[in-house]
Amino acid sequence: MEPSLRSWIEANLAGHRVVAERDLTGGYSNHNIQLTTDDGAQFVLRRYLGANACAVESALARKLTGVVPVPEVIAADETGKTAGEPVLLSAFVPGEQVGAVLTPATAPDLGREVGATLAAIGSVTFDAPGFFADAGLQPGPPGAEPIAGLDAFVDRCLREGNAAGHLTDDEQRALRRYAEEATPGLAALAGSRHLVHSDYNPKNLLAARRGDGWSLVAVLDWEYAFSSSPLFDVGNMLRFPRPAGFEGAFLDGFRAAGGELPPDWRQLSQAIDLYALADFLTRPVEHRYFGRAVERIRTLLSGG
Repeated sequence: MEPSLRSWIEANLAGHRVVAERDLTGGYSNHNIQLTTDDGAQFVLRRYLGANACAVESALARKLTGVVPVPEVIAADETGKTAGEPVLLSAFVPGEQVGAVLTPATAPDLGREVGATLAAIGSVTFDAPGFFADAGLQPGPPGAEPIAGLDAFVDRCLREGNAAGHLTDDEQRALRRYAEEATPGLAALAGSRHLVHSDYNPKNLLAARRGDGWSLVAVLDWEYAFSSSPLFDVGNMLRFPRPAGFEGAFLDGFRAAGGELPPDWRQLSQAIDLYALADFLTRPVEHRYFGRAVERIRTLLSGG
């Protein structure tokens, strides 16, 4: 670790020295390191490998304290002026990735927890739909509508991405047709201004045992968050099959905690999830999610 970065960390830890470092799994767009100090305390250092979302993640963590389980922010250098690069230092939250402990036996507990937490996320609202650019968390640009233009977005991803050779010409035509037919229905969600995590799935959720059940103890990785409809997160969570009992418990937990689902929520959430799936088609073929996106699109086109 660079001396300037280590000095910044230890200065924000009341002078305690870092005595151990360990890379953490997950955080595919960033580098997360677990730190242990000389007094046994543990923290997580987040280094931004791509776009610098430090200011947004830090501001959201503070805004969500007491609303959603998020790691406590210890310090943030949003520009890297002192640490040498943009970094976020948070308290380490002990827990298991939900994906690692999700089984038919744990699905009811975890499903309800995950659904209720999503409702809590959606209870946070903003003045308008849009995307966050800085710590002010003002959605923008003016007039932005994350839900609009699905058909055009999918068409662009197919033209500019790497679908050729992985989706047949017929499949690409079917995908364009699916997006064109779904786009008018999504207009019903326009103007939604709830907090959307945008990567709400088991790898970004930590759980811990509480008595005979499980509780969600942290929601991680807020770098893609924006203001729009919670159905973005519903579609993400249900994108792939989950163990028996999870989906029903997830939906029950969401509704019981105040989340609202329109009658055609499944069709809308599947359609809106195409923003993420189509975007994966623009990634390199060897990207860990490219092949899974192709498989999911085929399932979607077959009516699954």
